[in-house]
Amino acid sequence: MDLQYAKKQFEQYLDNYDRKADKVRLKIAHTYGVTECSRQIAQRMGLSEEDIKLAQLIGLLHDIGRFEQIKRFDSFEPDVMDHAAFGVEILFEEGMVRQFVREDAWDGLIRTAIARHSDFKLEGIEDERTLLHARLIRDADKLDNCRVKVVDPVETILGVPAKDVGREEISPEVMEQFMRKESILSSARKTKMDYWLSYLAYFFDINYKETFDIIREKRYAERIIDRIPYANPRTAREMETVREMLAAHIGRGM
Repeated sequence: MDLQYAKKQFEQYLDNYDRKADKVRLKIAHTYGVTECSRQIAQRMGLSEEDIKLAQLIGLLHDIGRFEQIKRFDSFEPDVMDHAAFGVEILFEEGMVRQFVREDAWDGLIRTAIARHSDFKLEGIEDERTLLHARLIRDADKLDNCRVKVVDPVETILGVPAKDVGREEISPEVMEQFMRKESILSSARKTKMDYWLSYLAYFFDINYKETFDIIREKRYAERIIDRIPYANPRTAREMETVREMLAAHIGRGM
């Protein structure tokens, strides 16, 4: 498994897209961010050198379907394209995976990890090594999404300035899901605050202690919460409840 070769091939793949476009630029940064987060988590877990490289390779390829989604629809929304399924299609049905990794020994594992990385809930994987990597890419994806939420402009993420987000309310259904410590269903999100809260609900679907360690070290939950000025009084009260819940949950961290 030649990770540097895979990265070189990925750079060539990106030549098909406008690297200067905001969404493409963000997705490139996210891809390399997830690759690095995968390495960090895998190393902290004490995995073998092969599994550390494999985790990084999955990170590199996990969102390959996103670039075509952006090109066709200029959107990250799940209702316009299932980017994970499309990624699997172009990698394995069309054979593009051989452009990145010459050997086929890990195809089944890579395919499953990519196909399942954005599932609402991860279920039904029986092979232990495949399950490990499916969980690891989900953690790495969320970890880099935390970076995105604290670094990139709120207006780029949500399409409106942070002050406008904070004037909105959280839909009751979305708040109820959060209070049950569940991920937020895409179909339930109505307001920009629903979207912002859904990013914080990611922390209820973290698999490994090592990921929680990084989340605590970087204070991701507090920093994401603090990015929005909550001018709406009801929203401000609910976000204090969110802050307390996450502090307890992340503090336990497995």
